[in-house]
Amino acid sequence: SAATAALGFAGYVLAAFGVSHEVWRIGLGLAAVVVLTLVILGGMRQSNRTNTIVVSITLAALAVFVLAGIRPLLQNGAQHFTPFWGLPGEEGSPLRGLLHASALMFVAYTGYGRIATLGEEVRSPRTTIPRAIIVTLIASMILYVSVAVVAVGVAGAGQFAEQTQATSAPLEVIAAAFGVPGAPAILAAGAITAMLGVLLNLLLGLSRVVLAMGRRRDLPAAVARVSETSKTPEAAVIVVAVLIAALVLIGDVRITWSFSAFTVLVYYAITNLAALQMPAEQRLFPRGVAMAGLLACLFLAFWVEPGIWISGSLILAAGFVGRWLMRRL
Repeated sequence: SAATAALGFAGYVLAAFGVSHEVWRIGLGLAAVVVLTLVILGGMRQSNRTNTIVVSITLAALAVFVLAGIRPLLQNGAQHFTPFWGLPGEEGSPLRGLLHASALMFVAYTGYGRIATLGEEVRSPRTTIPRAIIVTLIASMILYVSVAVVAVGVAGAGQFAEQTQATSAPLEVIAAAFGVPGAPAILAAGAITAMLGVLLNLLLGLSRVVLAMGRRRDLPAAVARVSETSKTPEAAVIVVAVLIAALVLIGDVRITWSFSAFTVLVYYAITNLAALQMPAEQRLFPRGVAMAGLLACLFLAFWVEPGIWISGSLILAAGFVGRWLMRRL
C-alpha cells in the first residue's frame, strides 16, 4: 500500500508537468520515501504537524472538486447513472466487477488501522482509538461517495473508466470540464498531498507494527528499540522504509495495489479472528461485528486477480515459516 502511494505521488507530480517516464516515476517515489522517513525519524510531533498540513490541503482540494462539480452534475441530471447496474455492452457479470472493485477499494479505507497501531502514543487509547476510527470511517465514506457521485455524474462511468486507463490523473481531466478556473491545478495539488498523506501514515503505522513484532520476537529484538531523544522506533522505521523502497522499484501501481488489496483483506480477517478470541469483558462491540468482518474480508480477498492471490498466499506462507524459524531461534 505504501509503495502504491509513493508511485501514485510520483505519477501525479509528473502528470502535472506533462512527463510520463518509468525511471522518473520510480526515482521520485523513492525520494518521497526518503524524505518522509526523515520526517518520522524527527519524532511524533514533527510527523503530526506534517500530517495536519498534508491532510488539510487534500481535504480542501477534494471539497473544491465536489463544490465545483455540483453545477455540471445537476445539468446532466441522472443520465450518467442509468443504467445504474453495469454499463451498456459490458462483458462479464456486473456483480463480479462490483466485488473486484470492492476488494480493491478496501485498501482506500485501511487508514483506520493505522490509528490503532498508534495506541501507545495517545492519551486514553481505549476511548480515543475507537472514537477516532469511527469518525475516520464516516468522514472517509462521505468524502469518497461525494467525489464518486460528482465524477461519474459529470463524465459518466464509461468515460471515467477510459480516463483512468489513459492518464494517471483522471479526476483532473474531469475537473477541467467544470469550467472553473484553477480547479484542475487545485485538484492536482490535493492528489499529490493525498498520496503523501497515505505514505506518511503507513510509514508511521507499519513501523509500530514492526516494533510490536520485535517485542514479541517475531522479528529480531533490535527493531524493538525506541530512541531516547525522539521517542521513535528508529530501526523499525528504517526497516519499513527499506521494504517500501524495494517495492517501489516494481514501478507498476496496478500490481502493488492488487497485492495490497489481497494482503490487507487477509490481515484484517486475522484481526477480526483475534477480536473473536478476546474475553467478553474486554470487548467493545458484539462478537457478530467481528464475525461479519472476518467472513467479508475472506470473501473479498479472492476477488482480485488469481495470479495475485496465489502469489500473495505463497508470500503469506513464507511469512508463517519465517515466524516459526524466529521463534525456534
